[in-house]
Amino acid sequence: MDIDVMGWIQRTLKPHMVSPDEALPGRDTPILSPMPRHEIFGLPLDEEPEGSEVAYFALGCYWGEERMFWETDGVLNTAVGFMGGFTPNPTYRESCTGQTGHTETVKVVYDPRRVSYDDLLKMFWEAHDPTQLNRQGNDVGTQYRSAVHTHTTGQLATAQSSRDAYQSVLTGAGYREITTEILPADGRPFYPAEPYHQQYLDKNPAGYCGIAGTGVSCPIGVAPADG
Repeated sequence: MDIDVMGWIQRTLKPHMVSPDEALPGRDTPILSPMPRHEIFGLPLDEEPEGSEVAYFALGCYWGEERMFWETDGVLNTAVGFMGGFTPNPTYRESCTGQTGHTETVKVVYDPRRVSYDDLLKMFWEAHDPTQLNRQGNDVGTQYRSAVHTHTTGQLATAQSSRDAYQSVLTGAGYREITTEILPADGRPFYPAEPYHQQYLDKNPAGYCGIAGTGVSCPIGVAPADG
């Protein structure tokens, strides 16, 4: 997170989820236009190669999360943005107020022959503390809430089963209930963030990461995906 934005966020932070009526109005024009190319993969950020599948994960600040996924073998493309809320085409600053309803999200395009959805879920669960409500560490607000948005019934079943399996081991380790939203992506658009946020830690290697898990390993392979 930008240090010079931190104080502004604290002054404007809305700690509870807004209603559609309360949300900022947003705009019709996408923030990310034209679509740039990925700093590592060289693909347009909206490209989904033939045979690939898409997953959406939110686990706090999206800078470190995106790097974690783009460094994963089998991931073909990534982008950071906003999802799960009400404001169309929000800016980063609007999202930081908590008044859009969105959470910082990473779109992950992957080759299922090289990396499975189970594998990505395991990375997701272990990279943050999903028992924290509307925060991750020092990043506080509904825009940092934990979420999985699914594309298929198979993804939904797998995500729910992995949550239940992880809850079992987290409970045994003394953690509270998982707060992660697991919802179908249908009708919940992914809005890409501004260009300077895309692959931020490639452009700023010493930048803020925010990745910090519980240290508790997550079981995988708990439910078959049916596509």
